[in-house]
Amino acid sequence: MRTGCEPTRFGNEAKTIIHGDALAELKKIPAESVDLIFADPPYNIGKNFDGLIEAWKEDLFIDWLFEVIAECHRVLKKQGSMYIMNSTENMPFIDLQCHKLFTIKSRIVWSYDSSGVQAKKHYGSMYEPILMMVKDAKNYTFNGDAILVEAKTGSQRALIDYRKNPPQPYNHQKVPGNVWDFPRVRYLMDEYENHPTQKPEALLKRIILASSNPGDIVLDPFAGSFTTGAVAVSSGRKFIGIESNSEYIKMGLRRLDVASHYSAEELAKVKKRKTGNLSKRSRLSEVDPDLIAK
Repeated sequence: MRTGCEPTRFGNEAKTIIHGDALAELKKIPAESVDLIFADPPYNIGKNFDGLIEAWKEDLFIDWLFEVIAECHRVLKKQGSMYIMNSTENMPFIDLQCHKLFTIKSRIVWSYDSSGVQAKKHYGSMYEPILMMVKDAKNYTFNGDAILVEAKTGSQRALIDYRKNPPQPYNHQKVPGNVWDFPRVRYLMDEYENHPTQKPEALLKRIILASSNPGDIVLDPFAGSFTTGAVAVSSGRKFIGIESNSEYIKMGLRRLDVASHYSAEELAKVKKRKTGNLSKRSRLSEVDPDLIAK
């Protein structure tokens, strides 16, 4: 869905921030030029995020999202990987479409705390699904040793492997499974930004360390709070981020230390509570009527 903003580029080859429409800007990226993609598209669940309305007709939203996925497949290198996350409602459709283009290697569950879940007539969601997929099922980057976690054995004793000479303690570290426990970003956390769907740095760090190498290009077509970019750059990767919201662009410029025409005051971190949501009916006048889900 086009946002109507004129595209503007900031930064350089190592850190590129694009203020523009995700799909339109994806189409400008050369084919097979990106090593890793993390995509967190809009969920289309009827929320108002700083004026960006998520209330599209379902068929138009799905068509648009599938076109975005196809463009991501085009720009991804043959040995590249892509991660995409979305709502539990949308993920079955995304999964089936991605299965046509990629080899899905993992279906990941990001599990978080239950505070804020207030469903009364169904089971409230306490997780978000993530797909990890590749172009070449036999040739892709996966640095398991970079993301090891402590294995939970249930025993406090040091186990010895007597098959080795000399005997050595068992390795208590392992590659994580597909259920990831990371807390959601809260107001009092240092990493907090004024973004309603900010993802934890720890989650992005696991993805970036596992599925890319230093010097690789990481792309986030829905950069948002630019957590992907901040983690990618601090991990020695190159980054391309696309974002349509000017306030979030300022977050990216500050977090990635990219030069721009904005003043220091305009880029200063604003710490306030997440943006409130309006009812769908109360904001119909703000949206193109042809896109509204009736």
